[in-house]
Amino acid sequence: MFSTTPLAFLGLLSLVLPAAAQTWTSCNPMNSTTCPSDPALGTAATFNFTTQTSTDASVWNATAGKVNYNTEGAFFTINERGESPTIQSNFYIFFGTVEVIMKAASGQGIISSIVLESDDLDEIDWELMGGNTTHAETNYFGKGNTTSYDRATYYPVDKPQENFHNYTVVWSQEKIEWLIDGDVVRTLLYADALGGKDFPQTPMNVRLGIWAGGDSSEPNGTVEWAGGPTDYSKGPFEMVVASIRVMDASKGASYTYGDKTGSYKSIKIESGNSTVAQTVNAPPPMSPVQKFQSLSKGAQIGIIAGAGAAAVVLLGLMICCCVKQRRSGRRERALVDADYEKRTAELMAYRAEMSKQRGYVQVSSFGASRERF
Repeated sequence: MFSTTPLAFLGLLSLVLPAAAQTWTSCNPMNSTTCPSDPALGTAATFNFTTQTSTDASVWNATAGKVNYNTEGAFFTINERGESPTIQSNFYIFFGTVEVIMKAASGQGIISSIVLESDDLDEIDWELMGGNTTHAETNYFGKGNTTSYDRATYYPVDKPQENFHNYTVVWSQEKIEWLIDGDVVRTLLYADALGGKDFPQTPMNVRLGIWAGGDSSEPNGTVEWAGGPTDYSKGPFEMVVASIRVMDASKGASYTYGDKTGSYKSIKIESGNSTVAQTVNAPPPMSPVQKFQSLSKGAQIGIIAGAGAAAVVLLGLMICCCVKQRRSGRRERALVDADYEKRTAELMAYRAEMSKQRGYVQVSSFGASRERF
């Protein structure tokens, strides 16, 4: 596979320092024999960020800021200097596939990253610069070796800051393949990575994040590689991940380094069930309808009968209330009618008295009056 790296980038690669935002280890088995075992994924799992409001803390750990979610996916946002929101899997894979549906962030010096990282600093990367609207970078490191920076290569991608694309890594003992939207753009053979010494080959976790390579605190070489200084006043800068699919090629509960060689041959696969696999494969909570359908027929009949009885009682209460209201209404109407008749009688008596005083005789209550001579 040929590289489409622009010549302008080649001169910068020798200046580039590794991206520290996502690359670190809490215990390096190359230096210690007491590092804890790595919990295995041990299965395949898809994480759809468009249908959730947060990530399960037992599966994903937020390491540098807050990630927000909506129907478009997980939003990794830089609003101001110092922010670099990142999530890291609490599980590891020992060879396998990582497939990320992502829209990169725009902005000069802003880097959207997909990183596979092991405890002894083996690393496989996708990195997209916010100011580069035509290419994506692939890279790798073995055991944190940063003595040269000739491993990064760039490949065409259509408007990565505007469109979602599928960025995939297929990783085995023999080779690593990087794919964009299902097409292989780069292949690294084991022997081509310094005879295998720099070939990433130990259990890795997955890290997704955004960081400012153009920040003034970064070395000049990193700023140049990132595309130039970051102007935070032009933010916010947002990287969006719709989903990620991870497949662990190995099966087991955990992975342990057998020695300090950093070779895949030294990794011990602990048998048993992965606790992470149990979590990610657990069925989602049942809806009320599903809970009802899961009950026995007898329980369903009992619930329906109980609900029916409650409905009858409620209906009886409503009828009783209506009857009471009707009776109350009749009593109120009778009182009004009685009051009207009383007031009418009083008015007629008053008119009759006034007619006598003025010399008129009233023929009827509604008829004409005549004078008395």
